[in-house]
Amino acid sequence: MQDFGESVASRLRTWPGMQRVPSPKLELFTLRGFVPSDMRAELVAMIDANRRPSTIADANGDHYFRTSETCDLPLGEPVVQRLRDLFTEISGIDPRFAEPSQGQRYEVGQEFKAHTDYFEPQGADFEKYCAVAGQRTWTFMVYLNEPDAGGATRFKAAEKIFKPEAGRLVCWNNRRPDGSPNPATIHHGMKVRKGTKYVITQWYREREWR
Repeated sequence: MQDFGESVASRLRTWPGMQRVPSPKLELFTLRGFVPSDMRAELVAMIDANRRPSTIADANGDHYFRTSETCDLPLGEPVVQRLRDLFTEISGIDPRFAEPSQGQRYEVGQEFKAHTDYFEPQGADFEKYCAVAGQRTWTFMVYLNEPDAGGATRFKAAEKIFKPEAGRLVCWNNRRPDGSPNPATIHHGMKVRKGTKYVITQWYREREWR
C-alpha cells in the first residue's frame, strides 16, 4: 500500500503556477492552463460520442443526486494517454495506481450534489469497491470548457468556489494526514444554468488498479 499524501502535496507546492487554497482542513490545489486547447477539443468530442448516465457507489434514494453523464476514456486513444501522462508528471504517482480516466458532461439543470470522492468505510458496497485497489487517495479534476452560466464546484469546508475555466486543474487529497478519509473534502458540482459543462476526473488508489 502506497502513501501518496505528503509526497504529492510537496510536489504540487513547488509546481510553477500552482496555488494552494489556504485552508487548514484539507489539501486543495489549483493550476490554470493545465490541459491545452487541442486536447480539450478531442476529449469533449469523445465524451459527446460515448457518454452514459452517471452513477454513484452507494444508492441514497435521491434519484437527482447525480444527474450528469459519464464517459470512460479508452486508454488506447492517443489523447487519453497524453492526458494520463500529464497527470503522472504533475502528481508523481505511478499510473499503476490510477483508475481509468473519466469524462463528465453536465447539461442545463444537471449537477452532482455535495459528496466526497472516497468510499464510505461503513457503506454497503465498501468491500466491493475497495477490496482490491483500496481507498481513493487523490483526485485530479480538469475543466474542459466554460459553460455560459453556473456549473461551479463548491468546497464548503474550504469556503472556496471554482468557476469552470477551460484547462484549469483542481486537485485534492481525499485523506487526512493519518490516512483516514477527510470529510472536509465534500464538494458540490453545482447546477449548470446555461450551456454545457465538460470535466475530466482522475482518481488514484492506495494499491495498484486491476
